Amino acid sequence: QVQLVESGGGRVQAGGSLRLSCATSGRIFNNYVLGWFRRAPGKEREFIASVTLSGSNTDYADSVKGRFTISSAKDFVFLQMNSLKPEDTAVYFCAATNVWFARDSRHYGYWGRGTQVTVSF
Repeated sequence: QVQLVESGGGRVQAGGSLRLSCATSGRIFNNYVLGWFRRAPGKEREFIASVTLSGSNTDYADSVKGRFTISSAKDFVFLQMNSLKPEDTAVYFCAATNVWFARDSRHYGYWGRGTQVTVSF
């Protein structure tokens, strides 16, 4: 089993920054990939970014490229979010998979409960 717990969400003004953390525990193997998704009100869950445990391979959605940075460390994965926009408002989820460069949420078998990010004008 794999456990994922997100933290770091909150409310910020447009143009501001937040750093999300995801604490990982359990049976995470070296070939796992950790990803961040988000779900905005009334919208489908959306892929944001993913990173291999080594940190050497990353993948980003076009909507966040250049503004968000994903990174991994022992037992953690982080999402640094800069230049936040109101449309970034969503619940952000951490997830794990053994499928590299997977963007489809159906490939991710483990999920955290999410953390709310609200960006105001």
